[in-house]
Formats: sequence, C-alpha cells, structure tokens
Amino acid sequence: ERLNEVSSVWPVKIGLSATIEPMDEVAKYLVGSAPDRKVQIAKVRLNKKIDVQVLSPAKNIIEDEGLHLKMYNLMSELIQEHKTTLIFTNTRSATERVVNYLKEKFPTEYGDDNIAAHHSSLSKDHRYDIEERLREGTLRVVVCSTSLELGIDIGFIDLVIMLGSPKSSSRALQRLGRAGHKLHSISKGRFIILDRDDLVECCVIQKEMNEKKINKIRFPQNCLDVLSQQIYGMAIYKVWEEKELFDTIKKSYCYHKLSRKDFLDIISYLAGEYSLEKNNVYGKIWYDPITKQIGKRGKLARVMYLTNIGTIPEESFVTVKIAPSGESVGVIDESFLGRMRKGDVFVLGGKKYQYRYTKGMNLYVSANVTRNPNIPSWFSEMLPLSYDSAMEINHFRKLMREKLESNISKNKTLEFISKYLYVPKDTAEAIYNYFLEQHSFLEIPHEDLIVIEKFRDEGKNYLLFHTLYGRRVNDALSRAFGYAIGSMGGRDIEIGITDNGFYLAGERLTIKRALEELNEENLEKILKEAIDKTDVLARRFRHCATRSLMILRTYKGRSKTVGKQQMKSHFLLAAVKKISNEFPILREARREVFEDLMDIEGAKLILRGIKNKKISITLIETRVPSPFALHLVMQGHTDLLRMEDKQAFLRRMHELHVKKILEEGSLK
Repeated sequence: ERLNEVSSVWPVKIGLSATIEPMDEVAKYLVGSAPDRKVQIAKVRLNKKIDVQVLSPAKNIIEDEGLHLKMYNLMSELIQEHKTTLIFTNTRSATERVVNYLKEKFPTEYGDDNIAAHHSSLSKDHRYDIEERLREGTLRVVVCSTSLELGIDIGFIDLVIMLGSPKSSSRALQRLGRAGHKLHSISKGRFIILDRDDLVECCVIQKEMNEKKINKIRFPQNCLDVLSQQIYGMAIYKVWEEKELFDTIKKSYCYHKLSRKDFLDIISYLAGEYSLEKNNVYGKIWYDPITKQIGKRGKLARVMYLTNIGTIPEESFVTVKIAPSGESVGVIDESFLGRMRKGDVFVLGGKKYQYRYTKGMNLYVSANVTRNPNIPSWFSEMLPLSYDSAMEINHFRKLMREKLESNISKNKTLEFISKYLYVPKDTAEAIYNYFLEQHSFLEIPHEDLIVIEKFRDEGKNYLLFHTLYGRRVNDALSRAFGYAIGSMGGRDIEIGITDNGFYLAGERLTIKRALEELNEENLEKILKEAIDKTDVLARRFRHCATRSLMILRTYKGRSKTVGKQQMKSHFLLAAVKKISNEFPILREARREVFEDLMDIEGAKLILRGIKNKKISITLIETRVPSPFALHLVMQGHTDLLRMEDKQAFLRRMHELHVKKILEEGSLK
C-alpha cells in the first residue's frame, strides 16, 4: 500500500506458486482489500509428473534389531542409483548426524568432496559455497534441514529423500519440487520412515500429494508491532491526516479488519502517551488531536528507522547454569527455552537438568534430577504437523476403525488401504497390523473420538490424550487443561506434547471437572492466565518490542546485544503490565503465542466439537500405554536413548501388548 501511495504508475503485482491454497485469500493478500482492486487467478492444471513412494528399511520395523543400520544402507543404495540426491531431515542435528554417519560407514563412497550438510546454523559463505557446488554438479549428495526447500536455483537434482515426515503436503511438494526441476522431468521423491506413526503420517501425506490436496496457508492479521513500525515509516515520509492514514492501512489485506481502537492505541504509544520515558522509550511521532494530523518527531527519525526496521527476531544461545552455585554446564537455543515451562526436565550433555528460573540470557537449573525428561532437545526445531494433514490422518483412522469393527476380512481391508493410500501390499500390511494391535488393545481414536488413557507410572498418575490435531493445537489444549487442573488443587502438573496428543502427569488429576469447565468461550482467558508469567511470553514480548521500536537494536552507531535487549525487555514488560494489561505491544506478544506458536482457533474448534457432542470422549484405565501412545510416552527419553535402545523399548512394549491381547482373547 505504501508503494501504491508513492508510485506515479499503478504497480502490477504478479504472484507465482505451485504449492499454495486457498487461492481466493492469496489473491486478496496480493492486491489488498480495497473494493476497486481487480485480480485474476490463473489456476494452471499441474501436469508435471511426480514419482513418490514411502519406503521402510525393514519389513517389520518393530521386531527388526538392525533397523538403524538398514536405514543407512537403504539411503546409500538410493544415492548410488542417482546422479545427485538431496536429503531432507527435520532438524539441524539430524542433518549433521546423517552426513557424519554416511562418511564413517561408507568412507570410500562419501567424503568432503562429494557430500555436504546445509542448514541455517552454517555461515552464509559456507551455504553459498555448497549451493555453487550443487549447481556445478560436483556434489553427489547434500543433506539439509529446511534451508533448501524454497525455489532457489540449485542445479539438477534427480532424487529427493525425505527422512521422516515433512509434516504437511505443501511442504512435501515443495521439497519434491527440488528434483526434476525441468519442464518435462519427473519429480522423484522417497520417504524413509523409522516408526509406525511416521509410516501412517507419510502415507497420508503421499495420498494428499497424489490427489493435489495442498494445506491451507494462514495470513497473520492485525500484527500491532509491525503496524507500529509501518506507521513510523509513513510519518517520516509526510504529514498524514488521521483518516487518510487509517484508510490506507485498512486497504492492506493483513489489516482490513483493524479496529479503530487498535489503530489509536498504536498512535498513542508512538506519540509517547504511555509515560515510558523513565524506561528510555520516547515518542517517535507527534499527533495533534485537534487537527487530527500525524507526523515524525526528531531529526534522527529517518536514521533511527532505517537502522532498526525488520521483522526477523535476533536469536541467541542461553547459558545453562546450576543454581545456586552458578556453575556453567553448556548452552541451549533460545527457541528451545521458549518452549519450556518451569519444572520441565531436559537433557544436556547426557545429563538431566530441571528448569528453575531465568535471568537475562542465563537459565538456572537443578542437577541430580531423578525424574524422567519430558522435553527433547530438538523439540523447538521440529516442524509441527499441519492441521489439514492431521485431520486427513484422523479421517483415515475413522475408516480403519469402521473396517475393523465391521469384521471385514483382512484381504479386503488390505485392498482398501492399498487403494486409499496408494501403497504396495507390504506397506498396507504394516499399517493394518498397527491398527489391529491398537484396536485389539484399546480403541482407535479418530476425528469424532478422543481417547484418554489413564495409567500410573513411577509414582505418578498419567492422563494421555489421543488428540491428533498437530502440536500447535495440542500446545494450546495441554496448557489449558494443565492450568485448569492445577487451579483445582493439582500441583506440579507435568506436560508432554507431540503432534499425536499430549499427556498430563501429577498426583491429583481431576480431569472430569476440567472437561466440564474448559470451553471455547473461556479458552483464551485461561491461556492468557497460563502464559502470563512464562518465558515464552517474555521472549515473544522482546521480539515484539524490538519490531515496534520500543527497544532499539542500533542507536547512534552502537548496537545492543541480544542479552541486553532481553534485560531491557524484562523491565519494559513489568512496566507495561503496570500501565495496562492490554498495552498494545503486550497484546501482540500474546497474539503471537496464541496464533503463531499455538493454534488457538484450531483448539477452539475441538472444544466446540466436544460441547456440540460431535466429538465424544472416552476415559480408559490401562496398565501400560497403548500402541498409539508409545511415542508420546517415549519422547522425553529420546536424548538419553540410542536408536537401538528405542527399538528395544518398542519391541518390549509390543510384546506386552500382544501378551495382554492374547490373554483377553481380543486379537481379531
């Protein structure tokens, strides 16, 4: 809109994408929401052929003891069959691990001259060098996390391997599009799975890819920190009439629902009406309430604006120290700290530590912890499963439950799985056996049924919710239920989250009352209270304060470190809470937590379904967790267990499941 304002010729905007939906909303985003804006959508039918398959390193991924070794053998075989291979992992640590293992296990085939890692933690020059070598064709294989997903020219690649689920069909298609990047070439991709949940997830995503079902994109609305930055920039350009400024902003699709109150709150903040001078936050614009005009304030406005604009937050490492001695034990990503709650147990350097409190860029912990970890170190890096793909998996679960309850023959069910998911018979059989085991042991949760397992382990009661809605929805639901139960007298509630569900652990877990009291209407209020004193809100507030220019990264040629920014943010947060709990930048920090980190709207949909009886809930007591629950139970232990130990754990649990099923005579 600012470009339209200054252009002598109306700019023509062209948007291109092969993996984006919904088209109508994207078109509005591109041209704006003003009624006179015309846009044409050219939806060209995708004729480009894709060749995608889900591969397992072993026929029986539960009972095979050499699964880890076979995975690398399969990977190497695929690499050797092709000229250039791009391998996607879902974390930076996995990227480095795959490269190192391939070089160690196959020293004659892989070395520094033909294999490389590419991820965001590497320097820009190093990444550029790898991209150049890819274009020149000197690299045989590149392993990356998400850094090579987007459409940069990286030369001809004839195979893409996705190690584990990409978590959405649009991301999978984006990755697949790196292969066969020529007009008539076939885009060839292979999923390599390592467990049964991954198998089902990848097969459903493969189905979405084959049927051209692309997950919907979501555009952030009414971001008040970015609005502050933009209004400041507009005020530097010229003196505005209040109505003219508001109308121009409203033409942008991202602000077409902006309320006049929010707009005036931001004007008040920028004009210095919130008395934050003692915290070194000064007015940046002037506003005349009589003439209704707005303009810049100060001679350094343009320099200050140009040296502090931008929306990508600076991240840093947090030093982990033992309390109260202050002994340093290592560092963690700031984003990892943002995902933790006080009391969480995590692993660093092979040892367990419990989160106590933070001070600036230091995290203070307790050592000699006996409790099991409940959050893995790679948790903050992992991509969340998209809500659309999650609902596709839920629908498949419902269909499988219906087949198994109807006593349809195994052969007919296998035929259905093969046809529905576009998979060969051996893959269909692995999926069938997994669902049969769950169906015989407990119940199959699905889109219309949430199963809650109740069991006791290590002196604690566990409530395990089978809510396959993606991690963002589960983050909102788990915090809300955990806070509600804690408010009813349950102390020290431990929470664990995955895409497939979440668990609550503690001494007293009054779930029935929490289910009755938590609803769509009060979810936001409960979450607001639940996150009020958390690190996740404090760090998001720093990001928002920096974007809105409350905190200046650079001033008169001097730069503030992330640590100093965080310290200033700490005092600013306390100050704005005293002024108003609805201070606009604080509200924006909450919006980021609720909508970007979590999916509060998705969580509201689930609670609405429960209230309307469209989603039923069943609570079942078990001695051991069900087959569908194993990865949720195990997730916190993954930093302590080697791959072989994980497989041994899964085999042991599988044997317990089969034993119980046979004892009860329920194996169908």
